[in-house]
Amino acid sequence: MQRIMRLFAKWHIWLAWLTGVPILMWTVSGLVMVAQPIESVRGENLRAQLPPVPTDQLVLPQFNGPVQSVTLQNFVDGPGWIVVEDDGGRYRYSATDGSLYNPVSLEGASEIAEAFYAGDAALEEVTYFPADSVPLDFRNPVNVWQAHFADDTNLYINAQTGEVQAVRTGWWRVYDFFWGLHIMDLQTRDDFNHPTLLVFAALAVLGSLLGCVLMFRRRKARVKA
Repeated sequence: MQRIMRLFAKWHIWLAWLTGVPILMWTVSGLVMVAQPIESVRGENLRAQLPPVPTDQLVLPQFNGPVQSVTLQNFVDGPGWIVVEDDGGRYRYSATDGSLYNPVSLEGASEIAEAFYAGDAALEEVTYFPADSVPLDFRNPVNVWQAHFADDTNLYINAQTGEVQAVRTGWWRVYDFFWGLHIMDLQTRDDFNHPTLLVFAALAVLGSLLGCVLMFRRRKARVKA
């Protein structure tokens, strides 16, 4: 039995050396991610509260073909229908006359950002990004306008529909970086099922189990001089 325990102790030490850095990284990144309420990370306090949509005079648009979904939403410039067509295209129609909403211009994106943003910082810059080159803190392959505010908040406005699809605060980007560390995927920060993470997690579990077993190892009493 003592021989097996010595073997377990040897394995435990080697696994500790192998998984020590990932365990420390998981612990530190987890601590950072719980340091702020998730509502603060998502910037929910920076979102303007829009009133409910009146339903007494709603007009449905005329569709030219099958659609996947039709959703009623309120926007800073009035209610609209978000229509996802059969091919995945996403468009906005007016809820008052059924007309198709034009793509958002630079001036329109600025107006939407300033009306939607509930903070105190000034709007510094509005930049257009095509779907194939969106910033890392958005990671959604659609054409968007990025509205950057002085407090390091970014609003991402869908260039076709005018929807504010994301609010990215400075703390959100810190959270996102440590989330990438936590799942060992700093490139896309989406894949938490890759072999590297699974292998290190399994080794960490094995090392922990061996440590628990070694807690019951009987030790010889030291002889006092």
